[in-house]
Amino acid sequence: MSNPHNFYTLKGYSLLENTRITSSMEDYLEMICRLHKDGQTVRIKELAECLNVKPSSASKMTGNLRKQGLVRFEKYGTVSLTEPGLQLGEYLLFRHDVLHRFFCYINQNSDELEQVEKVEHFIAPETVYNIQKWLNKFT
Repeated sequence: MSNPHNFYTLKGYSLLENTRITSSMEDYLEMICRLHKDGQTVRIKELAECLNVKPSSASKMTGNLRKQGLVRFEKYGTVSLTEPGLQLGEYLLFRHDVLHRFFCYINQNSDELEQVEKVEHFIAPETVYNIQKWLNKFT
């Protein structure tokens, strides 16, 4: 058995990673990037509707993303991605797509959205890229 001192709670692992954005912030950035790619002007109201949250929550989280330098946002205006926000957002969309394809393949169905949303924040980029390589071999 592994050394029992090497185990942490989920929060403990998160603290070790010292990430600059939370899982919720990732969800918002991913959706902003998704809407942006579809050519839509991203407004708080549409963002809130897409994520099934209140506009006040979407506004607050967008403000947090702005503080991290990932989006530009003025109150009552549109949300746009900064270059770092676009880069991270594109990775988040890629990660989502890879995991969705993987879960659909192994579970033999066409919709694994809920499962992807529940686990995508906890998988290392190296694992995502390795899953992508595996999918390229078997699909």
